[in-house]
Amino acid sequence: MSASTADPRIVVLAGDGIGPEIVAAARRLLDVLGSFDYDEQLIGGISIDELGTPLSDDALAACRSADAVLLGAVGGPKWDTTDPDAPRPEQGLLGLRKGLGLYANLRPVKPFGALLDASPLRRERIEGTDLLVVRELTGGIYFGRKERRPEAAIDECVYTSAEVERIAATAFAAARRRSGGRGGRVTSVDKANVLETSRLWREVVGAVASRFDDVELDHLLVDNAAMQLVSDPARFDVIVTENMFGDILSDEAAMITGSLGMLPSASLGEGGPGVFEPVHGSAPDIAGEGTANPLATLLSVAMMLRDGLDRGPEADRVEAAVDAALAGGLRTADLFTGADGERRVGTAEMTDAVIAAL
Repeated sequence: MSASTADPRIVVLAGDGIGPEIVAAARRLLDVLGSFDYDEQLIGGISIDELGTPLSDDALAACRSADAVLLGAVGGPKWDTTDPDAPRPEQGLLGLRKGLGLYANLRPVKPFGALLDASPLRRERIEGTDLLVVRELTGGIYFGRKERRPEAAIDECVYTSAEVERIAATAFAAARRRSGGRGGRVTSVDKANVLETSRLWREVVGAVASRFDDVELDHLLVDNAAMQLVSDPARFDVIVTENMFGDILSDEAAMITGSLGMLPSASLGEGGPGVFEPVHGSAPDIAGEGTANPLATLLSVAMMLRDGLDRGPEADRVEAAVDAALAGGLRTADLFTGADGERRVGTAEMTDAVIAAL
């Protein structure tokens, strides 16, 4: 949804763990860029504690009427339980995605030059990597029927042709856009040698490909895709896959950037507000210490500016500022290797450096 002439309205869902710290950094950055109308709401564990539910009707209604939603992180051991009837923080995320119709999760993976040696993969293996994971977000096993019996459990995986078609079209359009208008390549990841849902997935993706004859399509089984992400990540352009596979593969791909703390994401639907959040979790073990890496959240702000508020030039400025801060040698704990020229900093100092570089 594009911003109107009034200040863009952003619902802020700080969540749990380090969520409030990284969201505070994002708000500092936004306040330098312009004027925004913030609406703070609860989600996740803190919402369970205060409201008895991981996502209240009021919070969801606020999100529906916003221009964009900025999310921190949810969860923590405090709310871990095996009781199927107990509320869990992650249910807030699933409810938000379903309630806003956010069927496409976009996760760009492009290592910054200054961090090529921070990845656990060798520099020569990851150089040139610039890929986008397009994950289907509202179907599959996460949303299927669930049943618990004394000696068994059931998680049902269901996909419809319409769900596969719309996420495939999103991926092909992204590949075309990334190539400058024509071309690009989509790799569809499934498990068609075993799963019936994957066989449907492969058929529908192939049919959608006929509408994008300038975009190359190939299919990979998920286990092969996982192997190639670490052996030759630069071969990928756009990866499109179902909900659970996308969840796993995008976290694996994040390590190409040096840390999960570097990976932003956008969850988008049709016409309504998107949700913009870092891919990493709530990291409760470092919450309140001021050491969390804010960069994935600041890069999520860039995605929000570009894909949610139609403010592309400001998004470019944010990404360039992050690059400059890293090129200056600043590293949060998750990125620090002890190499010459590096200086270990906390959340606030890294945010200061990005703002200064604007």
